Amino acid sequence: MSKKIASLVEGHDRITIMEVCGSHTMSIYRYGLKNLLPPNLRLLSGPGCPVCVTSTSYIDTAIAMVQKTDSCLVSEKEVIITTFGDMMKVPGSSSSLEKERAKGASVAVVYSTLDALRLAEKHPDKQIVFLAIGFETTAPTIAASVIEAERRGLKNYFLLTAHKVMPPVMKALLKDKELNLDGFLCPAHVSAIIGSRSYEFIARDFHISCVIAGFEPLDILQGIYMLLEQIVRKDASVRIQYSRVAREEGNPTALFLLDRVFEPCDDEWRGLGLIPKSGLKLRNRYAWFDALTVFRISDFGFRINSEIRNPKSAFNGCICGDILRGIKIPSECKLFKKVCNPEHPVGACMVSNEGTCAAWYKYGET
Repeated sequence: MSKKIASLVEGHDRITIMEVCGSHTMSIYRYGLKNLLPPNLRLLSGPGCPVCVTSTSYIDTAIAMVQKTDSCLVSEKEVIITTFGDMMKVPGSSSSLEKERAKGASVAVVYSTLDALRLAEKHPDKQIVFLAIGFETTAPTIAASVIEAERRGLKNYFLLTAHKVMPPVMKALLKDKELNLDGFLCPAHVSAIIGSRSYEFIARDFHISCVIAGFEPLDILQGIYMLLEQIVRKDASVRIQYSRVAREEGNPTALFLLDRVFEPCDDEWRGLGLIPKSGLKLRNRYAWFDALTVFRISDFGFRINSEIRNPKSAFNGCICGDILRGIKIPSECKLFKKVCNPEHPVGACMVSNEGTCAAWYKYGET
């Protein structure tokens, strides 16, 4: 397959493809796939890690809810933050959930929303807040937890939402003047939910090719080849390599859950700032599950902070935002492998296994 790719692009100017899926990023580094590509084919890693793109202000808000400071009057009852484990080390502006738990804050790692629901049933005297992050892949399960909490009559289960949706950020990347993309390797799991139709505007309006590819090395290489066929012919379309899972229409049941519980909203992405209609918020019918609506949180501009005013600014020397945009690589960061590593991450890209910096750190440049 690598020889076919090289033959296809021989004699062409540099072609740039971006993957926007953390699992793709990890597989590309793990299997050294960049070594198999010709020099005139550049593969960039974009904002495909849900942990990595979660904003600093979101982490600060979650921390404020369990610190019980005067500036954040949350509730007379004790608040317990529940979260997936990969959120624990994500840095806020001055701390992390892991550091706060070490100081005695009530932070519990759960493996599913069902664990959080069981915690709410077991402790009716406490307020259980689940950190609802992730792309369209995880959002349906969290939507289902809201419906289940309503069915069970739980009055102490809440979400702090920061769900992201992929098509709007892909559109934002295409408008970025520092990038010059020729094609997208679309996320497989997300596409299994939303389907290939969600990307048709990219081919139609921007004349950029898209291929939904699986995660195995041959899936990715075949997906790249399918992209290059379009790019060389100058015939942009949306194709599915991952046909064993992804469909044109997506997953109707999951989409029904999303539409029932959530609605689109503008949302903040770490390093990219505020992107219109790129997030999901709870519909008015379920507003009493929204931690930001129910609790009084002051002095923490959750969706309005310095990242929105200057989304490309570095934090403590970290260039995580530029790495998420694909205009920098980890080795260009002066903190990489020196003071920033998986045990002591300075930026979010080093926290998750799907982060570009973490993948580069573990497997090397290629």
